[in-house]
Amino acid sequence: MRGLTVLGTCGTWPEAGRAASGFLLEYDGFRLVLDLGYGTLPRLLEHCGAGELDAVVITHEHPDHCADLSALCRARYFAEPRGARLPLYCTPGVVERVQAMEPTEELSEVFEVHRLPSDGHRVGPFRLESALLPHHVPHAGVRLTTPGLVLGYSGDAGPGDALAELAADADLFIAGATLRGPDRDPHLLSAVEAGAWAARARARRLLLTHFWPGGDRDGSAAEAGSAFTGEVLVAEEGLVLPC
Repeated sequence: MRGLTVLGTCGTWPEAGRAASGFLLEYDGFRLVLDLGYGTLPRLLEHCGAGELDAVVITHEHPDHCADLSALCRARYFAEPRGARLPLYCTPGVVERVQAMEPTEELSEVFEVHRLPSDGHRVGPFRLESALLPHHVPHAGVRLTTPGLVLGYSGDAGPGDALAELAADADLFIAGATLRGPDRDPHLLSAVEAGAWAARARARRLLLTHFWPGGDRDGSAAEAGSAFTGEVLVAEEGLVLPC
C-alpha cells in the first residue's frame, strides 16, 4: 500500500470526535508516523499495531503534536516481546517533555532518538530532510522524498523561507491553517498563507490541517484556494490519500 492516513486535524486541543495532529504514511510496507498529538494513538491502532511501526517523526514538543508518543511508548514498552527500539526523529525538547509524563518507563528503552533538524536521514525508503521554522519552541518542518513521491509538512509553524524548499515541487504539501481571514502571526500559518506558500513552492496538491477547534474548515479551503490554483484538500480524521 502507498497512502497517507489522517489521524488527527485539530490544533491546540481536539474538538469532540476528532484528534490533534497526526498522520500515518505507508509506502510499500514501511510505516512512518508524522506527529502524535492528543487522541491519535487509538486511531493509529485501527490501522496497524504499535509494534508494526518503522519510524516516528515529531516536529516539536507542543503536546498537540507529541502527547500520544507517551501512549505509544507504553504500548511498545509493555509488549511481549518488546522488540527493537523504534527510530524517533524529533527536535530537542520532545523527549524531555514526554519523559516527564513517564516516571517509571525510560523512553530510551523504546526509542532510538535522532535529532531534528538535520542535513538528512535515510528512513526506510525515504530521505528525510528538515529545517527550522518559526514557532514558539524549536520546530522542524519536514520533507520526505522517495522515487515517485515528494511530501512536505509545515507542522504548526509560521511562514519562513525554508517552507518553499521543504515543499518544492511536492506531490503533497501538508500545511497548517490555524488562522483565518486577516489574522497573522509569525509563529503560525493562516489558510491564505498556506495557499501562497504552496503556490510559491509549485506543489501539486495542498492538504490543510491544524485547524482551530470549531473553525470553518470550508472557509479555510476557500481562502487557501484564493492563493493556490492547485487542488486544495481539507484534512479529516480517517481520510486516506493515495501516494
